[in-house]
Amino acid sequence: MKAVASQRHKPRDGDTRDGAAADEPRIDAAALFREHARFVANFLARLGAARADIDDLVQEVFLVAHRRGGFVPGRARATTWLAEIALRVNSAHRRRGRRRHEDPNTSEIVTAVDGGHGPGAQAETRQALERVQTALEALDEPKRAVFVLFELAGESCESIAAGLGIPVGTVYSRLHKARKLFKAAHAKLLTPPANAPTKRAVGSV
Repeated sequence: MKAVASQRHKPRDGDTRDGAAADEPRIDAAALFREHARFVANFLARLGAARADIDDLVQEVFLVAHRRGGFVPGRARATTWLAEIALRVNSAHRRRGRRRHEDPNTSEIVTAVDGGHGPGAQAETRQALERVQTALEALDEPKRAVFVLFELAGESCESIAAGLGIPVGTVYSRLHKARKLFKAAHAKLLTPPANAPTKRAVGSV
């Protein structure tokens, strides 16, 4: 069961982003961090945040969550609410010019997905994950966020809309476009170059 902050929160002036009433119980930032820190880190990685920056960005996301007074359960899930904050934090970070162009570390994901099989299977899984990440880079940030939340995190379109503060129709539109772009980018990665050398049959001259 999720821990709920015992105190009632009185929002600051103008702090009505989540549409909560002043006396509603909130899940505090500490409880959110314990339950969702890994989700936020993975989401930031999928947005293209550099591995070296992710820990600091995660801390910043939950600092913002604390400043907002925590999360009130409602139409949005906690993960989509945190994703909206992560989007803003990552965008601000990129505008500050500190973004490094490097791939996120996928070793932990590979281990979890592979279930501890041999190095050959892990290498194939890692390559597949790297193709997914490369294909995601073909999407702009708004489309990538919706795609990741729906396709990889399993969020509903209604929850994504509530969490990101956009109309559900916009979610559907972005998701439709993102799927087309992702499919095309991923298919291109699976297609060998036209000038790629082919393996010669054994014994051929």
